[in-house]
Amino acid sequence: MTAAGTTDSRGGGAERKPVIGVTMGDPCGIGAEVIVKALADPGVRARGRFIVYGLDEILSYAADRAEINPFWFRLPHEQVSTIESGVVVADFDEYTLFDPTLRRPTAEGGHASLRFVDEAIEAARAGRVDAIVTGPIHKTSWQLAGYRRPGHTEKIADAFGVEHPTMMFAAGELRVALATVHIGIAEVPGVLNIGCVFRAIEHLAQALKHWWGIEDARIAVAGLNPHAGEGGRFGDEELRVIEPAMTMARSAGWGVEGPFPPDTLFVEERRRRFHGIVAMYHDQALIPVKLLAFHSAVNVTLGVPILRTSVDHGTAFDIAGKNVAHPGSMSAALALACELADRSKAASRTPAGVSESASDPDD
Repeated sequence: MTAAGTTDSRGGGAERKPVIGVTMGDPCGIGAEVIVKALADPGVRARGRFIVYGLDEILSYAADRAEINPFWFRLPHEQVSTIESGVVVADFDEYTLFDPTLRRPTAEGGHASLRFVDEAIEAARAGRVDAIVTGPIHKTSWQLAGYRRPGHTEKIADAFGVEHPTMMFAAGELRVALATVHIGIAEVPGVLNIGCVFRAIEHLAQALKHWWGIEDARIAVAGLNPHAGEGGRFGDEELRVIEPAMTMARSAGWGVEGPFPPDTLFVEERRRRFHGIVAMYHDQALIPVKLLAFHSAVNVTLGVPILRTSVDHGTAFDIAGKNVAHPGSMSAALALACELADRSKAASRTPAGVSESASDPDD
């Protein structure tokens, strides 16, 4: 059934607002608080229809602390398929043992947040939601619950049999894709290869075309080493890996330049020349992104057949339950999900970031 007893008329035309599935994240973190604060904004709610997969008890607690009157309908999660308007909480009320002041990783929090994500993924797979927005989880909680993969990006990729997803961060005109993701810095040189750099370029170029309507995107590629290796003096990954990947990308029709020294690539005068940037590892991207757009950056998963955005922060256990969490990244993630879902409907049905090239470069 649809939420609030309405009929499902999602096929009624292009003017229909997108349905966004929102996962609450770890119940012991700030996910509930930032979701409540973000969706309390009528401007955010006006952009879509929202199903929040989580715990009504925790969301209501967050609303009470923030002095926000609950603005949602609550239904048991098994009764929710889609939503006609407004916000509905798909409540997993079988999880009733949470102390909202616990503020630490727990197996119970891991189990619950995994369930929320699984439900949202299946809703997206079935076409009941147009996009999913994920609240912050804690990787230790997931590990305590028995899940060994690093995070949302890998879980969503696994659900669709995708071996190589790409993580991207977006904030306005700033869009940065990562060639490698959740690995230790010492592992990066060994993991970085022509295939992962090429895929990051291709996924980013396809996303820019499909979601942002940029046909001939200009993409800057960062080097790995100081001064982008300076001709091999400070490391040869630029010569062995990055430049060959860029050559393949050019042959595939993508406009790429670089590799650029990472320390100057994010300076405004340089980055504004490009529609997107490919970084080689996690903190090479995330440090400048968070310095430039701490409260507005959004995590977007590329290379999977669904649209997923997320906050760019974690569970923040240290401030959970204190009503001091800033909802900016969640508001931005919700807004971007609505925007990209609308654009995706208007564009072709080819999923963004899913390669159509005849050959995949060897890893």
